[in-house]
Amino acid sequence: MRHFVAAACLSVLASLCDAYEIEEETVFEGGAVELSILSTTDTEAFAPLIATFQSANPDVTLRYTVANSQQVYAAVQEEAPFDLVISSAMDLQLKLANDGFATAHGSDETIGLPGWARWRDQLFAFAQEPVVIIASTTAFGENPPRTRADLIDVLRDDPATFTGRIGTYDPARSGAGYLFATQDARQSDSSWRLAEVIGGLDPKLYTTTGDMIAGVQSGELAIAYNVLGSYASQRLTEGDAIIIEALDFTHVLLRTALIPRTATRSDLGASFLDFLLSEEGQRLIENETGLPRINEAALAAGPHLRPIRLDPGLLVFVDPLMRQQFLNEWTAAVVQD
Repeated sequence: MRHFVAAACLSVLASLCDAYEIEEETVFEGGAVELSILSTTDTEAFAPLIATFQSANPDVTLRYTVANSQQVYAAVQEEAPFDLVISSAMDLQLKLANDGFATAHGSDETIGLPGWARWRDQLFAFAQEPVVIIASTTAFGENPPRTRADLIDVLRDDPATFTGRIGTYDPARSGAGYLFATQDARQSDSSWRLAEVIGGLDPKLYTTTGDMIAGVQSGELAIAYNVLGSYASQRLTEGDAIIIEALDFTHVLLRTALIPRTATRSDLGASFLDFLLSEEGQRLIENETGLPRINEAALAAGPHLRPIRLDPGLLVFVDPLMRQQFLNEWTAAVVQD
């Protein structure tokens, strides 16, 4: 299939570039009908899904635009012309749906989702993935910490090894990082104790999981905290590091999709969404993209796995005043200048 990568701020996005930024835009050429998708998921990961969808719909040209989660949120608020919006920032997606930016959609595929994986008939999860800790085998050997309490003890006992060598998301700049940090706070007070211990060891702050993984691989980092498990399992080779699902609790992120109210071809957006949720789409997601499919049985088998539910609790920390208060507290704990 022929396709090309266009530079940011071309064609229909030109007039909106001052409002939000995109990372790349790829056009998968097909027929005369265009489907436009805005997503936080890498183009490479979605390419097999797009190829299969276009095989069944050869008349569709698919424009796939990638941006970070905060820019995706801004684009939808600016009513940018997209037919489907995909993001890893569940709280921002729920905020958009709750504020009336999503179009309702119902189908056999959406009805078949578990209750925790959909919001009304406007926001739908198509993949679930654990948020993990990556521990360098050089720093930890064969006995890495398995809980946050264990990690706190290790960091306190050996600050020389870990000072300047801990990586985590910057919640002020990363939508996913903010989501994980706020969910930590909702789940347990031990997360604040861990944040303070990490803050005393001169941590490095990141906006992407990929950069943290690279830091562990290079030896720059001994540990990366709150990392997307799917990316870690794909990019780490044996011996690089140990991927830890914390036994006290491991968040499970839901990647979600919504059809914007301003979609030009909401019918095509709905078709692609139903494809993602179909048995074929779910199989491709798991086997071709490296993202775990929606799977209640997998969650039941792991009592430490805690899916971040699509419920009103996600909206609490999206409130501007609550967001600023949380960031102030997090900064005081972690950025100890």
